[in-house]
Amino acid sequence: MDKIREQVSSAMDELFAAADTLRKGDILVIGCSTSEIVGKCIGTGSSEEAAKAVMDIVLPRIKEKGLYLAVQCCEHLNRSLVVERECMEKYDLQQVWVKPQLHAGGAFAMQAVARFEDHVMVEDLRGRASAGMDIGGTFIGMHMHPVVVPIHALTRHIGEANLTMARTRPKYVGGPRAAY
Repeated sequence: MDKIREQVSSAMDELFAAADTLRKGDILVIGCSTSEIVGKCIGTGSSEEAAKAVMDIVLPRIKEKGLYLAVQCCEHLNRSLVVERECMEKYDLQQVWVKPQLHAGGAFAMQAVARFEDHVMVEDLRGRASAGMDIGGTFIGMHMHPVVVPIHALTRHIGEANLTMARTRPKYVGGPRAAY
């Protein structure tokens, strides 16, 4: 678990360096397959220990930056998300009624429910996330607003899980004479 914590910490450093336009109150979405972290196929070996190791690093770092963490559940809960009530209200998100379990929602979502101050479940983020981490191929892109820019980081794994990260930027408008 120490190696997982180190990898998550490195990944967070790289994400924040690349997504340097993040502002207080922005949403950072994380999808996390703890099964993949421990070397099993997604959805087949959920690990509460791996979820705790990831959350131990992620949550304090995100809070320190004044960001909202959105934790994506697995497909068994239609990729709904755990967020703080304040985030739901600020972004006018649609609340849904479900409680993540080990094999329906996942261990990382269970950690969010346990650690958030006032958690709620929402249907989606309406494309409002400004950055994200996808640990184990959970496909978080649907929650991010255009334009999504991949982050080519040195940290490519958390445990045995593939890691991809992304940030967003405003769309470029105009033509060849536009200046950005």
